[in-house]
Amino acid sequence: MTKKLLIFSILTLAFAGCKEGSTVDASEHETHAYTNELINESSPYLLQHAHNPVNWMPWGDAAFEKAKAENKLVLISIGYSSCHWCHVMEHESFEDKEVAALMNEKFICIKVDREERPDVDQVYMDAVQFMTRGGGGWPLNCFTLPDGRPVYGGTYFQKQQWTELLNNLAYKYEKSPKEIENYAANVENNVQQSDLVELNTGDFSFSTEALDTMVNEWASYFDLTEGGMQNDLKFPLPNNYEFLMQYAFHAKDTTVMEQVDLTLTKMALGGIYDQVGGGFARYSTDKFWKVPHFEKMLYDNAQLVSLYSHAYQRTKNPLYKAVVFQTLTWVYREMMTTEGSFYSALDADSEGEEGKFYVWSKEELKAILSEDDYKFAESYYNIGVRGAWEGNYILLRTETNAQYADKNGMTLTEVNEKADAINTQLLEKRTARVRPGLDDKSLTSWNALMLTGFIDAYQAFGEPQFLQAAIVNANWIAKRQLKEDGSLLHTYKKGESKIEGFLEDYCFTIEAFIKLYEATFDEDYLKKADLMAAYAIGHFYDDKTGMFYFSTDKQGALITRKMEITDNVIPASNSVMANVLYDLGILLDKTDYKDKAKQMLVNVYGDMKQYSSSYSNWAILSLNLSHPYYEVAITGKDWKKQVNELSGYYIPNKLLMGAATESTLAMLEGKFMDETTIFVCIEGACKMPTNSVSEALKQMK
Repeated sequence: MTKKLLIFSILTLAFAGCKEGSTVDASEHETHAYTNELINESSPYLLQHAHNPVNWMPWGDAAFEKAKAENKLVLISIGYSSCHWCHVMEHESFEDKEVAALMNEKFICIKVDREERPDVDQVYMDAVQFMTRGGGGWPLNCFTLPDGRPVYGGTYFQKQQWTELLNNLAYKYEKSPKEIENYAANVENNVQQSDLVELNTGDFSFSTEALDTMVNEWASYFDLTEGGMQNDLKFPLPNNYEFLMQYAFHAKDTTVMEQVDLTLTKMALGGIYDQVGGGFARYSTDKFWKVPHFEKMLYDNAQLVSLYSHAYQRTKNPLYKAVVFQTLTWVYREMMTTEGSFYSALDADSEGEEGKFYVWSKEELKAILSEDDYKFAESYYNIGVRGAWEGNYILLRTETNAQYADKNGMTLTEVNEKADAINTQLLEKRTARVRPGLDDKSLTSWNALMLTGFIDAYQAFGEPQFLQAAIVNANWIAKRQLKEDGSLLHTYKKGESKIEGFLEDYCFTIEAFIKLYEATFDEDYLKKADLMAAYAIGHFYDDKTGMFYFSTDKQGALITRKMEITDNVIPASNSVMANVLYDLGILLDKTDYKDKAKQMLVNVYGDMKQYSSSYSNWAILSLNLSHPYYEVAITGKDWKKQVNELSGYYIPNKLLMGAATESTLAMLEGKFMDETTIFVCIEGACKMPTNSVSEALKQMK
């Protein structure tokens, strides 16, 4: 994606909203045979089920009160709008009148959007994994007693399996209620105990040796040919590679760094990446990054923008830059609202077929492209055996543009221009296709991740449009989702913000506002971050363990309050909270914040070596506590120039602060001189002030 095309996209689309990806509620224009209580919800996933013959109810006290009054088991069915197998089960069972009649007669049925209610999803996912000895996924179907205690669960069921299960469970509950209640008590106890963390009160120190052991064990699972891990399915898992890149940087470990670059290159060239329009699909269904599960999630792409931006700072690899620019252009084009917030996801399916929007036939390509362009595309995008998939072709690459140019006797400029011209033609034609469904709710946590992605891209490339998008999004969060007392709301759609925020909303928004402060030195972002941190400590923090619950003390109804400890596709909210409290503690000179962060890490430190990939974000904090963590203060009228120059380098173990003339921050006291000055400090102890970025870099080794 050329800079010219990116800026054109920003100017024309950033404030026009998502024209191509917008959805229309068909219920406004159609007559339906059935309508249930979900019709009053705003979640696209719940609205997808609003005209099922099943008498679905939304999550809430009313459903459980009804179950108690009628003495029926409860079905809690959890999914999300872009979930392929959720759609399959809906078509096979939930739209079937006979199946629905059985469900309505024997059960109280609740539909839950896991993205709106991650707290509900956590509890019942843990329960199903316990009951099935590790199985889990979506759709998640968990049967409970009328008080919400789980008794049976699973994921996708075929229609015949489903009807047999419904009949068997209803019969069992009628004939042997005591047996089911005893089992429910056992499941409830396990769910309550599953993520308990003990407060570690012993003396402790953080060491690089522990991280070496962790990475050495982890490295035995590297796929040294295709990148990623040795799995048949491959997920991007951005935070894993953020940690591995930082570890390799500190340890000067070329083997691990080569694995990071191999993975980033293979993903960027593979079918998991939308070569025409930008953006990554959720995962690859094979080990070659070829066939994606075609849904595009905001949270994946936000984190991958950050990862590729950081990798570009380190390598100046043009492939990494192209991925960031093209992906952010896609975000502007298809995922940004007129208010500056971001939508949640694009479905994998269109016209009932997974991937139909993204794949091509040879005939289509030949009809769109000139003979010369088709010949180039056929070679460049592997329109042959390598790209073949179910009668069509997934566009993918096996070489960077520089490699392709060398191999085919072209200049790099010729390849870049040719590829851009072809992508422009294909994107225009693709726009006319029936689009995948858009999940048009805006989640605070995912928006904050994307905000951070824009800031990381701005710092890597210096594009002012990236900073502007971040500021617009931050203003949306402050206006729509943040209250005066520092509390956050979780979800937003069509002018309505609702649902008390979860820990993920707080930790990611605090992180984003710290990043915005580093880019702008606007202390209002730090004040808001501090306000949110104080609220989270007041309403999520557990003094007994030194950790944070996922849900606020204001939310009830669930059988337990969970703690999110292990990192996954999205880092665990506790691990992010530990990192941001440490940074905020430095910036605001609050020892209590730093002490809490260290205690949180101490509590999980023993598990990191055994479950390395599940603790990658914790390990980033451990890196910062095991190596010098530089507090870089830049003061004076030319601070922006110095920050921009410094941001061109990969220095993961630094925290920026500064101002032009004055500041309320204790960390900046006594640091204002006649000219712009850089202070490199460690735990408040500063090296010799300098006016030179190159000298500051030497001080940071």
